[in-house]
Amino acid sequence: MNKVKFRILVFFMSVSLIGLILIKFYWINLLLQKSNEQFKQNVQQIIGNVSEKVNEREFRNFFATYKKIADSLGVMPNQKDIKNFLYISKNEATNETIIYSNSIIAQDYDINATFFNKLADSVPIQNFLAERKTKIYKSTGFDRAGITLKDKPDISIENKGNLDRLDKVQLEIVYYDVMSQKTLADRISKDDLERILRKELIKNEVKTPFEFGVYNNGLATKVTSENFEYDTKNTFGVPIFQDIDGNSRYELLVTFPQKSKYVLSSIIWVIMLSIMLTMIIIFTYLSALRQLITQKQISEIKSDFINNMTHEFKTPIATINLALDAIRNPKIIDDKEKVHRYLQMIKDENKRMHVQVDNVLRISKLEKKELDITKEPHDLHEIIEEAVEHISLIVEDSQGKITTDLKATNTNVLLNDSHFVNVIVNMLDNAVKYSVDKPIIEIATENSAVGYVLIKIKDNGIGMSKAAQKRVFEKFYREHTGNVHNVKGHGLGLSYVKQIIDDHNGLISVESEKGKGSVFTIKMPLIN
Repeated sequence: MNKVKFRILVFFMSVSLIGLILIKFYWINLLLQKSNEQFKQNVQQIIGNVSEKVNEREFRNFFATYKKIADSLGVMPNQKDIKNFLYISKNEATNETIIYSNSIIAQDYDINATFFNKLADSVPIQNFLAERKTKIYKSTGFDRAGITLKDKPDISIENKGNLDRLDKVQLEIVYYDVMSQKTLADRISKDDLERILRKELIKNEVKTPFEFGVYNNGLATKVTSENFEYDTKNTFGVPIFQDIDGNSRYELLVTFPQKSKYVLSSIIWVIMLSIMLTMIIIFTYLSALRQLITQKQISEIKSDFINNMTHEFKTPIATINLALDAIRNPKIIDDKEKVHRYLQMIKDENKRMHVQVDNVLRISKLEKKELDITKEPHDLHEIIEEAVEHISLIVEDSQGKITTDLKATNTNVLLNDSHFVNVIVNMLDNAVKYSVDKPIIEIATENSAVGYVLIKIKDNGIGMSKAAQKRVFEKFYREHTGNVHNVKGHGLGLSYVKQIIDDHNGLISVESEKGKGSVFTIKMPLIN
């Protein structure tokens, strides 16, 4: 995949992810708004019910007191008809005359005025009764002129009872008029109102702290909870103690200080699930993006590796071919000295290719845990000196110099001498290869850390960037310098070094600066 396609793919993936996250947050915000609206409607209905129950409670108390006084008067009320309905019907077949009458009778009571909190001695109260009579005359005992010819009817049915609807309407009118003259404190107490409110809220499963207050024409009254504060967003109100026309000077206000917390708690699981799924999507996206970038880098590294490997093999193959052509030359074939020289050249180039193949195979075996590394106690200084001896000719050929400062007093380490010599040789070889001028290499040891020995290898090479320092121990990784062949290699040496040191329970780190060389530090555990 080329860079343009890769960037377009990453762009569309990123836009899709951002769009999905924005939609999620929009949906959560919409859910919060709906939950707030639902809470508002629910609370408004609840306090509306409270207002109705307070009115009903007051009316029941009023009616009970009124009924008790009316029933205990002990005197007959004055009665008078205020409306009379008469219906006459005659059946010609049976010669029966039926007279139906319905009368409304008013009863007048005088009730002590103290019940209504007034100054008069008594207050006239009226009660209304319905009297229904049915009279049947079986003979022609009824004159059409309206004169009764027979005093007593053959059948007479009488019914008398209260006019419930009319009584209720009258009593409600009295209730509204009387109670409107009372003070708020006489009508309901703070404790009673709080108890009714709490009961109604619990009944509707609104379990959150609340404060309340009753206001009289916009002014606070004593029927108010201690911590009540009016808040536009979290306060809800309904009229209370309305008169017969539906008007009221009192308003019940209820506020919920923890409303936002309560609303959020009702949908917290939905929000948490949405956030969790969003995080999974983001994690999956970042993982996929990382894999894409890694694969792209691996592709570039492998391409560099193939180019380098091709170059590394091409040179010895060409040298071998030239040597073989020279040996076949009749003028040279009889010259044993030249033949021996060319044969040695072929052997050296073949060995060089063999070393490169061995490096690749060793890395592969290390990754698969197939490389058998047996460890024995060794003096680390002896291993370092052996490695220096291996590389000394190469350093001398480059007109360089290796100095050692082996100050560590405890150097007994459990390791594989062959592989650890290769580790030091690889690092010293890199120090030579990446030096522009004459290589100057310093090797030092110390016991600064308890239970460990430190090996520091310092060079005066080209150094490396911060980004390269983080990836220098990756397989096939080589810092791009514009010309991948200016220093021969495959990016395998330090990867091999890292894996061998890890296998020995050691640590390796690097400090470097462009143009100022590098310092590699190996930390190895000592034998107790």
